[in-house]
Amino acid sequence: MQLVQRLVQKGLLTEADSARVTELAASLPDRPIHEILIDRGFVKEEAVLTALAEEFGLELVDLSQMKIDSQTLASMPQRLVHRRNLMPLARDNGTLVVATGNPFDVTSLDELQTLTGLHIHPVLASPREIARQIKLHFGVGGDTVTALVQERGEEEVELLEGIEADDSELAKEAQEASVVRLVNQILIEAANERASDIHIEPQEKSLIIRYRIDGLLQTQILPPEIVRFQAAIISRIKIMSRLNIAERRLPQDGRIKMKVQGREIDVRVSIIPMIHGEGVVMRLLDKGRMVFDLANVGMLPDIYTTFKKLIDLPHGIVLVTGPTGSGKSTTLYSALNEIKDETLKIITVEDPVEYQQPGISQIQVHSKIGLTFAAALRSILRHDPDVILIGEMRDLETAEAAIQASLTGHLVFSTLHTNDAPSAFTRMIDMGVEPFLVGSTVEGVMAQRLVRTICPNCKEAFEIPVVDLPSDFPVEDRSQPTITLWRGAGCRSCRQTGFRGRTGIHELMVTGDAIREMVVQRVNAAAIRREALKNGMITLRQDGWRKVLMGITTVDEVARVTAGDIVM
Repeated sequence: MQLVQRLVQKGLLTEADSARVTELAASLPDRPIHEILIDRGFVKEEAVLTALAEEFGLELVDLSQMKIDSQTLASMPQRLVHRRNLMPLARDNGTLVVATGNPFDVTSLDELQTLTGLHIHPVLASPREIARQIKLHFGVGGDTVTALVQERGEEEVELLEGIEADDSELAKEAQEASVVRLVNQILIEAANERASDIHIEPQEKSLIIRYRIDGLLQTQILPPEIVRFQAAIISRIKIMSRLNIAERRLPQDGRIKMKVQGREIDVRVSIIPMIHGEGVVMRLLDKGRMVFDLANVGMLPDIYTTFKKLIDLPHGIVLVTGPTGSGKSTTLYSALNEIKDETLKIITVEDPVEYQQPGISQIQVHSKIGLTFAAALRSILRHDPDVILIGEMRDLETAEAAIQASLTGHLVFSTLHTNDAPSAFTRMIDMGVEPFLVGSTVEGVMAQRLVRTICPNCKEAFEIPVVDLPSDFPVEDRSQPTITLWRGAGCRSCRQTGFRGRTGIHELMVTGDAIREMVVQRVNAAAIRREALKNGMITLRQDGWRKVLMGITTVDEVARVTAGDIVM
């Protein structure tokens, strides 16, 4: 308890909290005192580790800033590394420098010394950073899958639906404890890293696993022998998704409902046969992390005010456009929650229903049995809705049904795949909808993209030469040599990327009389765009530059997602 007293003396822990920590330590005899302090949020990790280093006379190191010797790693007993959470850093003249997150665990250091025959020189580091470095250097799954099974604790992934497996050899292999544990590890790692997708890609002599984090794919380091488990891993995922494990020639789609470390997550699974085996993409829908609130989607006050007026209209069509993964569904769900009220009946038609929303009636499309978007729309009008959300306007039949719903006094929300807001009109006309119907029913179009936001933990100001900025970047005085902007330096919490999380940039076009007339005349999207800009529309790129000046994102990030969107 000397550590607790040291923190009290430094003014980092109150006497009242000290008593609570003492009680917790007594009830959790197997947990080191410093882990209780950190995990329960009594004191920040950096402060606890600093005091702990002073207590034991150890050097405190930041592993994220250290270069770890690969030859040292290659000669290490990997099972001990995983079991005891020890990270070897360097080896010199018979001495092995090892990072530990628990200096109370002397037994592990003694065991390492016995196994290696080297003198152990311990240094202190963050336990979470040690675990991350072990995964980075040794791979998710450790030295062998079997060793990981024997050494890990209790099950951390709970399936919320029963699974069925036959007695075939393939099914038995997929249900082995080692394979189950490895697939669980892949899912846990993805959930902890806030990944939106997991890509499992078979190569000729290897297996690649990549996580999409904040919109960009990041390759995970894996032990090379994982390729031996390729068929079993994919079979296990098929069993969890309730798919046919014997079918390897045709694409299959499934769904997994599970809890990862107490968080409920829906996983949409797509499996497609490829040259070297079946490729798998899993879309993770983390219900616990999703907040459907227009204040959280990144709209600036002027755009929010205009969009709020659109979604409060009694009838008409409001469209949200953008490529796959640009946050369209999130914006529409947030809009529904904004207007949701006991006096309104809201019905959605989706494929699939991604997030279940209380107070909203949601319909799942089943094309195979004839329940298409258009068929569902025709039926739900008899349910007397006030607001209708159509997951996607894919074809003429769906578009015409949406227009009929808006003409009969309903407010309709939907999405379209177009690059900008003005192109939505020409896209609907290309589908075959009459221009006068498009012009009279579409009240507004919101185009959006997602940009990565600067990590708040390592955000720093810097001077950038004005000549290095894009020509359309809004600088008051181009003659000044530099301006001050912000960037992320890179830290543990953002995996050294400088970014953590994403926000939206928006282009909102309200359909005025002039634009309605242009739509009826079948004027092209470029002319409609010029008219909208004349009426004050802010483009995606311009909205991005505003967020750069506010310190939310960076110039490079906005330029990456809005390439080709420079205003003429």
